[in-house]
Amino acid sequence: MEKMVVAAVSSSASHTFSKPTQDSIQLLAGLGVAGDAHLGKTVKHRSRVQQDPTQPNLRQVHLIHEELFVDLQSKGYTVSAGQLGENVTTRGVDLLGLPTGARLYLGETAIVEITGLRNPCAQLDRFQPGLMQAVLDQDASGNLIRKAGVMAIVLEGGEVRAGDAIRIELPPEPHRPLERV
Repeated sequence: MEKMVVAAVSSSASHTFSKPTQDSIQLLAGLGVAGDAHLGKTVKHRSRVQQDPTQPNLRQVHLIHEELFVDLQSKGYTVSAGQLGENVTTRGVDLLGLPTGARLYLGETAIVEITGLRNPCAQLDRFQPGLMQAVLDQDASGNLIRKAGVMAIVLEGGEVRAGDAIRIELPPEPHRPLERV
């Protein structure tokens, strides 16, 4: 089995679609990524702020599996770490297969808890035409599958960098499937 590791880390102080990769990021408990535009106890995603700026920020950290980039590249897209707005790019982790509440231990001290799926938006098509459809799929029953990563909150802070090991702790049964947040 492939090792579960952090492939890259990214952050941006402004609400840009892509986030430049960094040597390391600092996760802050209850807030998110230090210096990132989505840092905060309450929601920072612009469309969500318009709906209700007081709702809790369940989107403090965005994680995408590097394997998605390989899949997209096989379909002719040019996508690499940070370009889809994620903070943590993972390798060897089935992020989309995790239940709500799964905890990821990143590096020496950081712990994030998965809150749900990222809902892909039209900005993907502005980045590369057709990309939004490429990160959506359907299961055998016709249900929509969102492949653009997962969102998490920070339970324990710490520094995270490429090459850090990832350990997963599943929540107690029964597991709740991921839904968009």
